Amino acid sequence: MSLPVTDFDERYRAISARDTRFDGQFVTAVRSTRIYCRPSCPARTPNPENVTFYPTSAAAHEAGFRACKRCLPEAAPGSPAWDLRGDVAARAMRLISAGVVEREGVAGLAARLGYSTRHLARLLSTELGAGPLALARAHRAHMARMLLVGTDMPISEVAFSAGFASIRQCNDTIREVFALTPGELRARRRVPGAVVPGEIDLVLPYRGPLDAGGIFDWMGARAVAGVEVATSSSFSRHLRMAGGPAWFEVSLDGAERLHLRARVAQLGDLAPLVSTVRRIFDLDADPSAVDQALGTHPELAPLVARTPGIRVPGSADPHEMLIRAMIGQQITVVAARTALTALTEALGERTEQGLLFPTMSAIAEHGAEVLRGPGARIRAIVGAAAALADGSLTLTVGDDGAQQRAALLAMPGIGPWTADYVRMRVLGDPDILLPGDVALRAGAAASGLPGDPIPLVAWAERAAPWRSYLSAHLWRAAPVRPRRTSQRSVPKETS
Repeated sequence: MSLPVTDFDERYRAISARDTRFDGQFVTAVRSTRIYCRPSCPARTPNPENVTFYPTSAAAHEAGFRACKRCLPEAAPGSPAWDLRGDVAARAMRLISAGVVEREGVAGLAARLGYSTRHLARLLSTELGAGPLALARAHRAHMARMLLVGTDMPISEVAFSAGFASIRQCNDTIREVFALTPGELRARRRVPGAVVPGEIDLVLPYRGPLDAGGIFDWMGARAVAGVEVATSSSFSRHLRMAGGPAWFEVSLDGAERLHLRARVAQLGDLAPLVSTVRRIFDLDADPSAVDQALGTHPELAPLVARTPGIRVPGSADPHEMLIRAMIGQQITVVAARTALTALTEALGERTEQGLLFPTMSAIAEHGAEVLRGPGARIRAIVGAAAALADGSLTLTVGDDGAQQRAALLAMPGIGPWTADYVRMRVLGDPDILLPGDVALRAGAAASGLPGDPIPLVAWAERAAPWRSYLSAHLWRAAPVRPRRTSQRSVPKETS
C-alpha cells in the first residue's frame, strides 16, 4: 500500500484481513445490521453485497448507520488523507479538527475556504458523504468518547470540552452515534492514573511503528527555554489558544503508549488542543505506507530499516512557525534556539500557566530592538510579523498549499526554503523536498543519492508523494553538522 485505498476490492481485502493499518482511513457500513465498523473490527467479515464503504464516520451516520460498540471506530487514529490531499475537502477537515466550526460557525469555515456555505455543503456532501455540520458533529462525538473513556471529567465538562453547545446536545449525540449513554461509554474507561487537579490525561492513538525517540530529540534540539521542555521521552510546552493560555505534555510510557496531559483556560479549547498535538507529532500518518514506498528504493532501504515509523513534526502555531523558520534560515540550530529564547524572554507573555511565545504584534513593534543580525533579515522578520498581525498575510492549517507558498514568497526576505519548510510543518504536506538545505544534501550524499540540488530533485521524484519523509530520513543521515552558510548561497534546516 502506498496511498489511501479507494477501490472496493482493496478495502474489502483490508477488512477481511482485519488490517489495523487502515483504521481511520475509512469505515465499513453493514446494511444487514445498520452498524459501521473500523476495518480491523474483530466481528465476522460481512458478505460483500451487504457492505458500503464511507470515507468518514459522519457519512456513515448520515446514511443511517450507528457506530459498532465492539470496535468503536471513533477511537481510531485520524485519516492521513487530510494531509496527503490538498483539495477543499481536506482543507475543510483540517479546519474542522482545529475547531473552526465551533468558533466561527459554518459561515466562518466557508469564508476561510473561499466558498458560499451552500456550495461548501454541497461539495463536502459529494466528496465526503456529509456536510460541514455533520462532520463537525462527528468530530465532537469522537472527542467526547475519548474524554469519557480516558478521563474522570464530569459529563458536563466533557460536553463543553468536546465543543458541544449544551449537555443535552452532547447526550443526544452520544446516544445517536454510539447507541450508548455517556454513562455506559464511561463504564468502558481505563483505570485512571494519578492526575494533577485541573489537568486531563489521555492516551493518544496512532499507527505504528512510531519513531518516538527521534521526534523527542527533534523537539529537544529546538526547545525554546521557558516555553518548551523536552527529554528523551517527553515534550511539553505552553501555547496560546483561542480561549487563553494552555499547556500540554506528551510522554511515552513503557507500553509504547503516548500520554497527553493538558491544561486549558476554557474547556472549548481542549478539542483543538488535542488536534494540534496530533499534528505536532504527526500521529495521523500511515508509517507502514511511507516505509513500504520508500523502502522499495535500494538507496533508502537502509534508512527505513534504521528508522521505521519516522515522523515529520508539525507546528504548534502557524504564525510562530514562520517566525522560527525565518530566524533559523541563516544560522545553526543552536544559534536559532538562542535567538528565539532571547526574543521570547524579552517579548513573550508571562501568565500563570507560564511563558508564551511573543505575539506577532509584539514582534512587529519591538522585534527590531531585540533581534540581532543583518538589518535586511531583521526587517523581513518584523515585516512578516506585522503582516500576520494586521491580517494582510494569513497563515492557517487550512490554507491551499500553492496559494500559501505564493503569499509567503511575495514577502520580502522569504525564499523557497522558508516557504516550503513552513508548508511542510504547518500544512503537514507529506511531499516537500528542500534541495537547498545543507544538512539534507549532506544526508543525501551519505546515502548514495545526488548531493547537488538539481539531480537530487530529479531523483526524489520517485519518492513522491512522500518526499517530506524522505527529507526527514536525509536529515537524520547527515554525517556532520554543516558549516555556517549565508542564505544567499544555501539555507540551513534549523527550526
